[in-house]
Amino acid sequence: QFTSWAFTRRAIDSGLLPSMGSKGDCYDNAMIESFWSRMQVELLNRRRWSTRVELATAIFEYLEVFHNRQRRHSALGMLTPVEFEARHEPTTAA
Repeated sequence: QFTSWAFTRRAIDSGLLPSMGSKGDCYDNAMIESFWSRMQVELLNRRRWSTRVELATAIFEYLEVFHNRQRRHSALGMLTPVEFEARHEPTTAA
């Protein structure tokens, strides 16, 4: 529904730029598809959870603790986000 002509026209008329391109463009979701595949391999396919709360907690920890802080990212030169920030943080004079 978000790729429909009517939705796109309404977004443009409202001053918004739709983030998805044309129908069938495989590059539209490339980044999120890559992320989801990594999360499936690194977290979701490794075990089963008893409750939705358990699963939600595991996903939160994966995102906030592992992916956003500890996981090495190729886009950051195989540094963790914490390492990347530390290397690129401006030094302050005392």
